Amino acid sequence: MSFGWLRVCALGLVVVAVAACGSSSSSKTTATTGTGTGTATGSSGGSTPSISTSSFTNDFSAMAALKSLAPEGKGKVAALLPDTTSSTRYVEFDAPDLHKALAAAGLSGSDIIVQNALGSDSTQFSQAQSDVTKGATVLMVDPLDSGVGARIEAYAKSHGVAVINYDRLTLGGSRQYYVSFNNVLVGHTMGQGLVTCMSAWKVTKPDVLVMHGAVTDNNATLFYQGYYNQIMQPLFTAGKWKDAGHPAGTWDPPTALTSFEAAFTKNKNINAALIPNDENAAPIITYLKTQGVKPKTFPTTGQDATLTGLQNVLAGYQCGTVYKPIYLEAQAATALAMYVRAGKTAPHSLVNGSTLDTQNHTSVPSVLETPIWVTPANMSTTVVKDKFVPTAQLCTGAAHAGCAAAGIS
Repeated sequence: MSFGWLRVCALGLVVVAVAACGSSSSSKTTATTGTGTGTATGSSGGSTPSISTSSFTNDFSAMAALKSLAPEGKGKVAALLPDTTSSTRYVEFDAPDLHKALAAAGLSGSDIIVQNALGSDSTQFSQAQSDVTKGATVLMVDPLDSGVGARIEAYAKSHGVAVINYDRLTLGGSRQYYVSFNNVLVGHTMGQGLVTCMSAWKVTKPDVLVMHGAVTDNNATLFYQGYYNQIMQPLFTAGKWKDAGHPAGTWDPPTALTSFEAAFTKNKNINAALIPNDENAAPIITYLKTQGVKPKTFPTTGQDATLTGLQNVLAGYQCGTVYKPIYLEAQAATALAMYVRAGKTAPHSLVNGSTLDTQNHTSVPSVLETPIWVTPANMSTTVVKDKFVPTAQLCTGAAHAGCAAAGIS
């Protein structure tokens, strides 16, 4: 299936208004700032703790400020994660970080539920129903797609349960808040990283394959707006880069590899690829090695700062990866959940943007965190410093020399 549909806003799949999404004349997005939803006072009265997006650190200490909200609310907080295949992050980081943040904010273990749908819409909907039956009053929903997300949100609303969209926005949904990284900026960061890499690796005539995430994932559309609309399309139009094609979108690594192999077999002039995450990039890079491609000759990109992705960066087969510190997202979602559970309105200092749901034309109050482009130059001060990956695992095999060169030990 062609991804040309992504270029046409009239299809109405999504156009998002975000804070600090990176400016470009070719962008299909509209920037919005300062759109918090009010002061941190609620129906229960009394003093309400305040917290901001700058409060969160990787020791989760900011969560202690929210403990006074715990006795003011009732019911469980349940997080519904989508799968384990589109990214390892959901198992390695989101699940444990959400548990840690909710516990640090004062919830007991019996009031915390974190589940993964394992790629099944029906499972995710059943989990939501079960959680509501068990007494959940707040659902954090990272929907597999907007269809199941909207069903979950309608069910929750009919049972008086609040919903916070986590990481992915449900188009046509009815959630109160949305927390994520600035996903247009995520894409912009990948695109700009590829531009920088082309120069550094001396690729003088870029013939670039433009790859995409799954069409059912709203975030994939936002990434595309950032890397294609804002960065790549102007270069193609100006004749500085050649557009080698747009394979159908997927988050399934074997499918991504098959698409890449077909394109590369057809056009051996392809010498770079915008790949939207590390999981899809990994088998493609392995394939390129079998084709005799040498380090720092074929720029590729990625996202999520996976162990394999970071090793490919160190080995010179991936220009960089977008690092999204999950502990920021988990704490922001927890803070929203604690305010909502206690009947409070989240403060302006936390809710730093808004996101437009173009399906029902509503502006969703949002917390939008900032992604980081990681290369060998800043790996030690980002993912290594945050202990996002163990250096003992990172600096093995082909990445060992890269670690040494980058001062990572």
